[in-house]
Amino acid sequence: MNNNSASAAFPRKNISFVEGKKLAEYKRSLSSQKVLSISYFSLESFVLLLCLTASLLLLPLILPPLPPPPFMLLLLPILILLLLMFLAFMPNSSNLRNVSYTYVSSP
Repeated sequence: MNNNSASAAFPRKNISFVEGKKLAEYKRSLSSQKVLSISYFSLESFVLLLCLTASLLLLPLILPPLPPPPFMLLLLPILILLLLMFLAFMPNSSNLRNVSYTYVSSP
């Protein structure tokens, strides 16, 4: 089989110089990536998250149980939920059909 038939079966795409440069940078970045990458978090934030996780796991075992909150305080999240539902389903006070309509009375 000659090279002409192979090139006819698989035509090469003509890519611009900029696209070729971007492709080369992408391949280079893939080859330089580590298997375990924690570059999304800085070291300080990773330590802070680790300490918060440890405190959430260990402090409930050490501290004594707290008494239940007052009954009125338990109603607060329910009241906030009712207020948000009322605001979400409240009809709009402006008449939307007449927003773009201007009435000009004749003398």
